[in-house]
Order: sequence, then C-alpha cells, then structure tokens
Amino acid sequence: MFGQITERFESIFRSVRGLGKITDKNINDTAREIRRALLDADVNFSVAKSFVKTVQEKAQGTKVLKSIKPGQQFVKIVQDEMVALLGEKVEDLELTSKPSIILLAGLQGAGKTTSAGKLANRLKKSGKSVLMVAADVYRPAAVQQLIMVGKQAEVPVYEEGTGDPLAICKRGIEKARSLKNDVVILDTAGRLHLDGEMMTEIQSISDAVNPDEILFVADGMTGQDAVKSAQAFHEALPLTGVILTKMDGDARGGAAVSIREVTGKPIKFIGTSEKLDGLDVFDPKRIADRILGFGDVVSIVEKAQQVFDEDQSKDFQKKLAKNTFDLDDFKTQLQQMKKMGSMSQLISMMPGMNSKALKQLNMDDRQVGWTEAIINSMTLTERQQPQIINGSRRLRISKGCGRSVQEINALLKQFSQMKKMMKKMGKMKNMKLPGMGNFKDFN
Repeated sequence: MFGQITERFESIFRSVRGLGKITDKNINDTAREIRRALLDADVNFSVAKSFVKTVQEKAQGTKVLKSIKPGQQFVKIVQDEMVALLGEKVEDLELTSKPSIILLAGLQGAGKTTSAGKLANRLKKSGKSVLMVAADVYRPAAVQQLIMVGKQAEVPVYEEGTGDPLAICKRGIEKARSLKNDVVILDTAGRLHLDGEMMTEIQSISDAVNPDEILFVADGMTGQDAVKSAQAFHEALPLTGVILTKMDGDARGGAAVSIREVTGKPIKFIGTSEKLDGLDVFDPKRIADRILGFGDVVSIVEKAQQVFDEDQSKDFQKKLAKNTFDLDDFKTQLQQMKKMGSMSQLISMMPGMNSKALKQLNMDDRQVGWTEAIINSMTLTERQQPQIINGSRRLRISKGCGRSVQEINALLKQFSQMKKMMKKMGKMKNMKLPGMGNFKDFN
C-alpha cells in the first residue's frame, strides 16, 4: 500500500532533513518535487496544486524562525498538511436508528458485496446484530455471492432472488425490524459505467428508506477514475462517506489522497486484504504517516492484540527470557503473524522500512510458507535441537520439503542469530512487549 508515493516522499525528506536553513530556493525546489510525487501517484491535479501551495506558504513563514533543525520543521509542515488533506480525524458511522440503515453504492466491480460482508463482520464483532439485504438483482450470481459472504461472517442475508430492488430493500428492512436487528446493510446494484438508470434507481431507494449512512464504495486501484465516480455519486446522492477497496494492491495512493478533498466526504474505511477482517477504519494521522514513510506502529500493535492469544504470548515471552524457544515456537509465531495480514504489509508499517529494505529482507508470504514447509519436514528432535542438523539431515529435509539445502542453511542461520538476539533481550529486566508483561516476571 502506497509503495510508490512513500518511496518518493522518503527520498524528498532525506534531502530536506539535511537543510541548514530554509530559503526560497530550497522551498521551491522541494515543492516542485512534492508536486511531481503527487501527480505521479495519480493525485487529482487541483488537489496536488492546492496542497503544494499551502506547504509553500507555510514554509515561507519558517524563514523568520530560529529553528535548530529547519529541515525537520519543513517535514512537519508537510506532515500536518497531509493529515489535514486526509481529514484530520477519524469519522465513525452514525448509527442512531433502530434498525440503522447503511446503503452501499458504487460501480460494478468496486467490491460492494465483499465490503458489505466485511462491514457486517466488523459490526457483529462490535456487538451489533446485522442483516444484509441482497438488492443487486442484475449482476449474475450477485445474490449467491452475498449469501456466501454472509455464511463466512455468520450474518443472515435477506434475499428474494429477482424482483424490484426498491421493494426488496423495503421488505428487507421490515424483516430486520421484526428480528430486532441493530443494523441493515443494503447491497445495491452497480453498473460498469455511470448512467441515468442506475442513478435513478439508487436515488429512489435512498429517498424511500432514508438511510443513516450512504457509503460510496470505490476501487482504490482505479485512481482518478474512482475520484470522478465518487464526485458523480456525490452530486446524485447525499453521501455520508467512502469505503476505499483493494488498497492492498494500490502502490500509488492517488485516490486516498484526492477523494475527500474533491467530494468533501470522509473516507471511513479502507479494504486492506481479501480476508473478511480486511477492513480498517481510516485514520488520517496514521495513513498520512504511512504515505510519508513514517510507519504505523499503532496499527501493528492493534493487529497483534487481535490475533495473539494472551496465554500463548506470555508462554512465548517466558521462553524468550529463558532462551528455550525452538523451531516449533518459531513456526507458531509465523502462523500468528500470517493472521495479522501479508508480511509485506506488516513490514511496510514499520518506520523507515522503504521498498529497498523490504526487498533485502526477502520476507513475503511465499517465503513464510516455504519456511513452514522446511520446519514441517524436520523431526520433533530436530525442531527442538536444531544444532544436531548435520549435512545428511539437511539433505533429507531438503528432499522432504522441496526446498534447496541453501534455504535450509539460511533458515538455521537466521534462527541461530535470532536466539542470540533474544538472549541479549532476556538480560534486559525491564524489556516489555504489549500485553505480555516484563521479562523480569519470568526470570
């Protein structure tokens, strides 16, 4: 996510931080580079122009300040303006009715049905009872897709197969009232192109059911096309927010940077993976930090808290302190990390981890799978005592998992280095990890 634009900003900031003072020339030179970075990332031209102008004007004011590190001051101006551009604060769903109605709108292929399931799953986890309504009667298998997504999320779906979408929505809402559901999510039809017929239909549904939230679902990978579509829907419907989908595959980030400024409507969620839990709240501060290459440690901790079992984590912490963890423990940790999302996505949230660093680490989801295969090909004794794995054992393991002996050597070397590092950590009495207590608790 944001790989291209982040790499450009990291390069710009490396130059800026070295500035001894702020001058008209370096302000203009840096502004020109920022404009290029934004336009190359498919940011709306007007948005990029306005952003750069604001940064220039505020940077001019820094010349009269006696800052110790003027370059850092410039970086802070860019960071603050990026947060402002993205919306400054988290915008939550306004669900005040009983049942509250969420209407999803957008073009075909943007991911409305998948987003409906992800949103239902998120609301269910927050303690709300949800009913999804299959109102897309035009796209082949759309109803069946929503039913399948509903089963995965364990959320019921109201469907009639075919019929009038408006009537289906009305009866679905009545069904939710009878079941005393907290929230109804209306999955409406999309089209391949913007057209009057589609707009008329969704306007009639909106007017009839008076939804609490009208969320435009936009494909983040389409860049400026997503922004233009959002603007068209904004003119036809009283949108309350946006869901940007497929952001795990978008390296440019133009839609995320542009869409709020163009429509005036907040981005409320972003789709970060194909998994059911791959829908994150859009936090302008965190997203701005990720775009600018500052990382997002808070999100990593939150993801870890969701998937790591507390007792298991404490047991692992104890093994780290005692330096007794083995390859089975290593595999367990890899499996837990996989639940948090793709490895590249997690590593990209770490401050200072640019694309070049990611390539050097060679840590992607395939590599994790191969590592698991290698460990699975070892005997229990070998996993508990890796030091006994000699040449003949390595050859047998290689044949068993289909990976080269060189890869097995690399894994064992990596594991050995990690044990040395953990041994040093174990001597740090006050070392503490989130939710796991102190090392001293186990010494």
